[in-house]
Amino acid sequence: MDIRVTLDGRPVDATLNDSPTARDFAELLPLTLDLEDFHGTERVTDLPRKLDTSGAPEPAAAKVGDIAYYAPWGNLALFHQEGSAASADLLVLGHLDVSADQLGRAERITVEAAS
Repeated sequence: MDIRVTLDGRPVDATLNDSPTARDFAELLPLTLDLEDFHGTERVTDLPRKLDTSGAPEPAAAKVGDIAYYAPWGNLALFHQEGSAASADLLVLGHLDVSADQLGRAERITVEAAS
């Protein structure tokens, strides 16, 4: 699923996978959200509501650029460093084609459905 993403007003290439949770996230679009650092590994933000996690894919450790959903807290995480071991609580929704440095400094993300 193609999406349009800007980080601090700069467009970046991004895609969502075809998981049920990613499709539920896409139903929230468009979104503009403020980001904050979490443990020097990811930028996080709260979503307007929790996402449906039924039919979630197998757990995978997050990689740089991954867009993920942390189910227990209901937040979106954008990884600018490699994540720790795979966890059933962390669902990868897609990927941003962006440098770790740019993502690590990002303060605002806008996500829209691609036309």
